Amino acid sequence: MKLTKKLQSTSKEFNLYARNYLSSTKENTILWKAMQYGTINGGKRIRPFLIIELSKLLKIKKSHYMRLALATELVHAYSLIHDDLPGMDNDDLRRGKPTTHKKFGEATAILAGNSLLTLSFQLLSDPAMLVSPSIKSNIIHSLSKISGYKGLAGGQSYDLLFEKKVVNEKQIVMMHELKTARLFEFCMIAPLMLSNSKSIKKMNELRTYGKNFGLIFQATDDLLDFVGKKKILGKSTQKDFKKNKGNIMKYMSVKAVKDYCNNLAILATSNSSFFKNKNNVFNLLIFHIINRVR
Repeated sequence: MKLTKKLQSTSKEFNLYARNYLSSTKENTILWKAMQYGTINGGKRIRPFLIIELSKLLKIKKSHYMRLALATELVHAYSLIHDDLPGMDNDDLRRGKPTTHKKFGEATAILAGNSLLTLSFQLLSDPAMLVSPSIKSNIIHSLSKISGYKGLAGGQSYDLLFEKKVVNEKQIVMMHELKTARLFEFCMIAPLMLSNSKSIKKMNELRTYGKNFGLIFQATDDLLDFVGKKKILGKSTQKDFKKNKGNIMKYMSVKAVKDYCNNLAILATSNSSFFKNKNNVFNLLIFHIINRVR
């Protein structure tokens, strides 16, 4: 199966799982509707894709890896809802549709983001997740760490701070690592943790791939903000650049960004037993995202 078809197939499978889970609680409050809207309102589902494909490779039980994929995507959804808020990036559109605060109001959007974050830990700590308490604890600890001040929230804090000061390329990459790469890193190490593997070599390879994947993803996001089309992206373009946010395009040309991403992809795959085969889905994907258009 070609990569694009595989991405679409896995996205469809994940979306069905997410919708079934979020509708199974029979909640009908405005808050719950906002949580659903912020989660299943489109998206590429790259993070679930990485978790699902790696879990299959590691022969992890489907009920476990789908729950892990959803918990991770809920953290991502929380971060997007909060990123779009007036006090943050102040965006009206997300994936071509009104942002959560535009549809439900700012207060409800804040609560929806908070609730999605806590729901992710509820999912992973649920007794239905039939893995050892130590594995559960390690996964939850790792996800909670990258969701807060040492990850997503910390990266967003720098993003806001950098609007008001002169920064260098190294600081921009550090921000990218926190706000984007840490969660991608989790997507690669969590399935290995779930498999109860003790291989330090595998863990290091997966960690490097996830980090580099995330840095590429954010760099191409900055590139798309600079040269992309609103109709394709489903959101305003050049907004971050004009607001003087920490956009890598202030420090690199289009070609330099592509070269930077290509070098990261080579570093992540060339010396890896997991990823060096060019027909491997992970090898294909990391080079594919360098040339994405949305």
